[in-house]
Amino acid sequence: MANNSSRIVMLLSIIKRGKSAQYLKMLQENDVVLHYQAVGEGTAPSEMLDILGLGSSEKDIMISFSTRATAQRISSRLTKNVGTSLGYQGLFMIISTSAFSRISAEIIKKNSNDYTKGDGEDMHSEYKYSLILISVNRGYTDAVMQTAKQAGATGGTIIKARLAESQIIEAYADQKLNEEKEIVTILAPDSVRNQILESVNNEFGLKSEAQGTVLSIPVDKVFKI
Repeated sequence: MANNSSRIVMLLSIIKRGKSAQYLKMLQENDVVLHYQAVGEGTAPSEMLDILGLGSSEKDIMISFSTRATAQRISSRLTKNVGTSLGYQGLFMIISTSAFSRISAEIIKKNSNDYTKGDGEDMHSEYKYSLILISVNRGYTDAVMQTAKQAGATGGTIIKARLAESQIIEAYADQKLNEEKEIVTILAPDSVRNQILESVNNEFGLKSEAQGTVLSIPVDKVFKI
């Protein structure tokens, strides 16, 4: 079981459009090597954006992964420099994961010097539901969903994204990674979560042609709206 400081967490960053290169450089300087980038547009009215200091509604969305210790170090750096000329004009969130594919987790931990041999990710969760995220090369989502449904999933949503600044993770994985990615999101009860994770990872993991990364995020509550 991984100790708390070396557990893998997700960093969700929503920043001003055009600041992603500068932001990625900062993350890499802090030993964060796995990133997915997408574009988004905020829905808040301009007055609220001004109040929050978020500027334009056009945003770059960065989904990154690190150890908890690394995330806390970045958080301290960002909060220390609030109000300076960084100009990211966005939000930074640290989100716990309840499971993470082994090879990708080892790459992240080795790069951050938090790695201990045999230090795996605990599959146990006290939550009833998990949000499963499956990043694969574009063109594999139908096959991934078929495998996931056979393991108990009922459906999912696909997000188009790009693997950003992949050189470091490519060196650890010892293979060239396709930058064009699709992220399959599946909400699943924890009774079938592990079965879905293991089935998809076995067939579409990082060493396969799909070059997949699989993880899950605990969900506190789910409501139909």
